[in-house]
Amino acid sequence: MTARALMFQGTGSDVGKSLIVAGLARAFVKRGLTVRPFKPQNMSNNAAVTADGGEIGRAQALQARAARAAPSVHMNPVLLKPQSEIGAQIVVQGRVYGASKAAEYQAVKPKLLPAVLDSFARLKAEADIVLVEGAGSASEINLRRNDIANMGFARAADVPVVLIGDIDRGGVIASLVGTKAVIEPADAALVRGFVVNKFRGDPALFAEGMAVIARHTGWEALGLIPFFPAARLLPAEDALALDGARPKKPQARLRIAVPVLPHIANFDDLDPLDAEPAIDLVRVRKGAALPGDADLIILPGSKATIADLAALRDAGFDIDIVAHLRRGGAVLGLCGGYQMLGRVIRDPAGFEGPPGACDGLGLLDVETTLSDEKRLEPVQGTSADGAPFSGYEMHMGVTEGPDRARPFAQFADGSPEGAVSADGQVVGTYVHGLFADDRQRAAWLARFAAGGTSVAYETQVEDTLDRLAEHIARHVDLDRLLTLAR
Repeated sequence: MTARALMFQGTGSDVGKSLIVAGLARAFVKRGLTVRPFKPQNMSNNAAVTADGGEIGRAQALQARAARAAPSVHMNPVLLKPQSEIGAQIVVQGRVYGASKAAEYQAVKPKLLPAVLDSFARLKAEADIVLVEGAGSASEINLRRNDIANMGFARAADVPVVLIGDIDRGGVIASLVGTKAVIEPADAALVRGFVVNKFRGDPALFAEGMAVIARHTGWEALGLIPFFPAARLLPAEDALALDGARPKKPQARLRIAVPVLPHIANFDDLDPLDAEPAIDLVRVRKGAALPGDADLIILPGSKATIADLAALRDAGFDIDIVAHLRRGGAVLGLCGGYQMLGRVIRDPAGFEGPPGACDGLGLLDVETTLSDEKRLEPVQGTSADGAPFSGYEMHMGVTEGPDRARPFAQFADGSPEGAVSADGQVVGTYVHGLFADDRQRAAWLARFAAGGTSVAYETQVEDTLDRLAEHIARHVDLDRLLTLAR
């Protein structure tokens, strides 16, 4: 079986490519098709562990879920994870390949194309249709040479393209027409049509706009998709989503503060908390203080722990955290945040930046040494309060010390995990996805006398994917997309 394929590129980042592919994947699966998502190259520190023991971008894991398929390393064969100083870590077919600065990476890309095409061929062999997502903007002609993410891949694999523009940010006519004007004619010939996303208001008001774009580009108008507010209920990949507006929660009984640091990673750990009506989750950037009335401070994961710890101190968050503990508050460190809570972080080989070591916050009596061994695997266990959980580990480094004698949890195989301070106020764990488990989230709510959980999180994600599929199907001709695919 050889699948048809269709690629969705954008006029820029955050135009909705990932969500549109996820919605289409679910819509086509409901029609009885076997669907596989594919993104040749992704740049994100929000990653997911796959069934075959590697890692891919979080968006491709969500798209796999939408397609009712197990996440595979072949769905995102090249993943770039930005780090401080050394540029980005390069993950190829789920495994660390190396690291490169941005300028150097341009020369590396041609070496990665064979792996990209190999992964694409594997997915085509098991599907009816492969939905391909581009990266960033199709009009970045300064990066066109050796490109493997957008038109470079489309040309190499001979895949037709649909271009997506975002009307919500303004200038969508210029963005789409301008893309046609600047890309190579051979690239433009691969574009079969365009979609305008995130429209608000009466669609009739933009009918002429769609016609203008079609007239100036020669591309077919394939759909005008209204804004989909429920997108906030799905895991986001881009850290830009952290600054999005959120609904007020007048009934919130638990306030959680999260300092947002430059290299924040796996921030979808926070999504299930944000979904709870009882929780007011406050994201705080440099320039503001962590709120004094917070019940819990969470230090999330980081792709550059030492650099982010320096940024935390530079913002004054370390002082806020000490004051919070003095008032009787609690602190939870997840992965990189757990490492920051200890006494020392060592990076002797320079895996995340220049070789060296730095003092941690000293709130847990543990020390961390970073290494090249990366732990990537799903986990299950029970926290010390008796609440079960399932999640995953994704980290480089080993953390040991006296506070490990009070583990946060015990894995299913009996091994201890994490650490708790002697007074119980500070907790560290390497487990990601902890709060997506309703049982674990309910236990944290109970700890702060905030009642029980009122959200079945995984069910909510599934329902939202179904609604997204129906939303897109109402505004895009799915049969036409299948006709355009080849």
